[in-house]
Amino acid sequence: MFKFKTPSEKTRQTMSKVALGKTNINFEERCTEKIKRLTEKEEVKITSSGNNSIFIALSAIKGDIIIPDQGGWHGFKQIAKFLNKNIITLKTDLGLINPKYIDELDLREGSALIYTSFAGYCAEQDTKSIAKYCKNNNILTIEDASAGIGDSEKKLGKYSDIILASTGSPKIINVGQGGFIASNESEIFKEDLMPQKLSKTSEIVCSGIDSELDNIAEKLNLTVNATNYLKKYINNALHPNKRGVNVIILHDDAKAIGWNLKKKLTTDKSGFITTCPNYNRVKQKAISIEIKNLDYNCLKKEHLDKIIEEMEINNLQ
Repeated sequence: MFKFKTPSEKTRQTMSKVALGKTNINFEERCTEKIKRLTEKEEVKITSSGNNSIFIALSAIKGDIIIPDQGGWHGFKQIAKFLNKNIITLKTDLGLINPKYIDELDLREGSALIYTSFAGYCAEQDTKSIAKYCKNNNILTIEDASAGIGDSEKKLGKYSDIILASTGSPKIINVGQGGFIASNESEIFKEDLMPQKLSKTSEIVCSGIDSELDNIAEKLNLTVNATNYLKKYINNALHPNKRGVNVIILHDDAKAIGWNLKKKLTTDKSGFITTCPNYNRVKQKAISIEIKNLDYNCLKKEHLDKIIEEMEINNLQ
């Protein structure tokens, strides 16, 4: 049986000490400084969730909200709708953003593109090129770096105007709740004081974020390397040459195969096999192996080989 990812023992102990009043450390200040260094942004706010971070970011946008046609997060559209923003859907290459498609859009002044570091979690976006194109065309970029924060290659969670993330389970910063928003666009934080007040979180959550940030690059690398290993042995993997934290396999019989895999590849809690079409992944029939959901001890070769073995049984290898 595989184990579902949970906060580390160190993180749980740290949060427990804060809950019991056994430490006087200002964890909000400490984790804020760590996020500033990771994102290279001057201002950071810790929030109660990733969705609240999105709410703060989108509240500040005066123009259109550009959302990828797939491979994003369904909360982008839900929150934009709630805020009564004009939503424009951007055509993608199975989740990957190509600036040439932005050229085709008729946008108002003050528009913003919101997207995730990894398209559908399976393929890293070219955030540097996206940010450069959008800056040259006066489009603000908002990157949901929930799965990309701490990138040791410094390609993700850095170039966009606004970097935000969830620190809920089973994210890379895995606290169970909370999130953050970071930017050099100081007016965002000045204009949206009410959403920030409503989304403020506790010192307990801040202590958990602070703990999880200590080895964030190592955890992301473990997940990416495990995903790369699987991609070598699985046919029809989507975007096989891109870094990711899951493996999406295109297949016409995805529902039946996904059901078989769920019965064989079980976990102690929630599963790590999902099926598509799914906006958060890809809008085609596919099976998604959510490596990012697994405990880091389950990313060793013997566990990964078990997944590959089941892929072979189901003619996916």
